[in-house]
Amino acid sequence: MKTKAMAVCVMAGILAICGAARAVDIQTVPVGNVRNNGDDSTGYGEVDYLYNIGKHEVTAGQYTEFLNAVAQTDTNALYHPDMVGNPFGCQITQSGPSGNYVYTIAPDSANRPVNYVSFWDACRFANWLHNGQGASDTETGAYTLTADAIAANTVTRNPTWRWAVTSEDEWYKAAYHKNNGDTGDYFGYPTSSDDMPSNDLVNPDPGNNATFNDGDYTIGAPFYRTQGGAHENSASPYGTFDQAGNVFEWNETIEGLERGIRGGSFNESGAMHASYRASSYYAPEGGHFILGFRVSEVPEPATLSLLALGGLVALRRRRR
Repeated sequence: MKTKAMAVCVMAGILAICGAARAVDIQTVPVGNVRNNGDDSTGYGEVDYLYNIGKHEVTAGQYTEFLNAVAQTDTNALYHPDMVGNPFGCQITQSGPSGNYVYTIAPDSANRPVNYVSFWDACRFANWLHNGQGASDTETGAYTLTADAIAANTVTRNPTWRWAVTSEDEWYKAAYHKNNGDTGDYFGYPTSSDDMPSNDLVNPDPGNNATFNDGDYTIGAPFYRTQGGAHENSASPYGTFDQAGNVFEWNETIEGLERGIRGGSFNESGAMHASYRASSYYAPEGGHFILGFRVSEVPEPATLSLLALGGLVALRRRRR
């Protein structure tokens, strides 16, 4: 897990990310079992390398820091006006003139998932992380973003990636695999269960809960989306939260001129199960109130060594 310093200013009840320090804290969890060479009946989930994945969806607060780092002019339209102009928006506000845009987020919205982000916005966020959160280059890094490749929807992850938007298999494995070694064993839901979750938000969380609309919202206006990890006992076996509900999450899958999405949203109830993939694509340039994303990370060398040692111990135990 990575921990990076976050500097914030709180002014008049609004969280403003300070211009001098732009470190985003992305918490990740390791996904091992690299010899998990059997996917499940859907054909997804086989990943033959170690990786880390975001413990939570990228939040509105983290995206605000990104905007303040790279979008003073916002040449690439990383900010969507509906973030604050739509009642379902994540409440990021843009102020000031072009060239000096400043972005703010209310504290009670900062830890909820960002929405109204396109797939290309997510790629540029990943490039920013890949490049050390510098304020310069969002067009190269994990992805090489050119006008022609974007128009043709042919952009793929570069081999030297450090951070990236999750692939569908990375996302699927972290959500559903039982984390029980070299198996093709998967749960039906990303809450470590084969039973349909409830959409209750209670304290303490009894487990197997998610944020979705089952005739009524888990929470209503003005947020609709719960804070990351609010269902504290409803994690996946790898320790991720909110891969069921809250917001659909972009993945790298290419389907014609569209990109993959997974996980369901706060606004519906039918897309959380592992078998659901019908119409799970969306135009990559489109932002929507049900759409956010999660990132993957290459593990640091020390983490790789520990995961490899754990795998060796597990292998020896199985051979006894």
